[in-house]
Amino acid sequence: MSIVVLRALGIGDLATAVPALRGLRAAFPTAPLALAAPAWLAPMAELTGAVDRLIPLSGLAALPRGVAPPAIAVNLHGSGPQSHRLLASLKPQRMLAYRTEEYPDGPQWNEQEHEVLRWCRLLAWYGIEAQPGDLALRPPAARAPMHDVAVVHPGSKSPQRRWPAHRFAEVARRLAAEGQHVVITGSAEERDLALSVCRGAGLPEDRALAGQTDVGGMAALVSAARLVVCGDTGMAHLATGYGVPSVVLFGPVPPSRWGPPANRPQHRALWRPAAHGPALLEINVPEVLAAASEVLSVRPDRSAAVRAVSPRSG
Repeated sequence: MSIVVLRALGIGDLATAVPALRGLRAAFPTAPLALAAPAWLAPMAELTGAVDRLIPLSGLAALPRGVAPPAIAVNLHGSGPQSHRLLASLKPQRMLAYRTEEYPDGPQWNEQEHEVLRWCRLLAWYGIEAQPGDLALRPPAARAPMHDVAVVHPGSKSPQRRWPAHRFAEVARRLAAEGQHVVITGSAEERDLALSVCRGAGLPEDRALAGQTDVGGMAALVSAARLVVCGDTGMAHLATGYGVPSVVLFGPVPPSRWGPPANRPQHRALWRPAAHGPALLEINVPEVLAAASEVLSVRPDRSAAVRAVSPRSG
């Protein structure tokens, strides 16, 4: 028996699927579980503690040749039908997915549902239990390049979810003035943005770490960090997975869809609904700094990440 799970998206998307992946692992402890996802997410897949191997997949392109028909195919990617068809092409014995006209089995999709709850509910429909709070990531194999730093992450793949760079710079400047060792992170494509924030904050350019770490290195940095300030990005989910105090700026999508668990005081989601214009711009620098001060006063329990289940342990 084997399982193939589709989740061909990004860091945050995979992090929100961790409870569902762990539920599958617990339900089928001896079944090899393969994740169809972009190859660059391989280190992240390992951190879930539930994946045996990664099937490299770019978007919803055809799966690589040679993938054997699984006993169970699970669509944790989306509502279908394209993602359903991709998994159906493997000719699985059984497919777990949300209902469409082509695939009438499964529960009804709810667009407003929190992403973590969405996939736990899917599995529950098929009698598989998953715990929405089971978000802890395994300790990364890579060593953290720095410890006890305040991570400021100004970038986002979506411009709509990007708070203004000069505001991130002011937050970084104020945190540094309070004695925090601030670093600016991002992807290689966000290197110029990180350098701009560094300059605006009066920080040396070597504090700009954008483009210098892969997914595993980024996870290691966050796991050893003191604070994370970022937008609604994968970085926020890494902070949640490692119990690191975080301030996450949301807009236009509210935290009710992608935010950290509301019952964890070390994470603060900031969101301001606005009648006109992007709600994200309604969040100001003093509000972010006040939230940072509050989450830093909390002593988070990071032991959950250490206890996170390892592959094939059941």
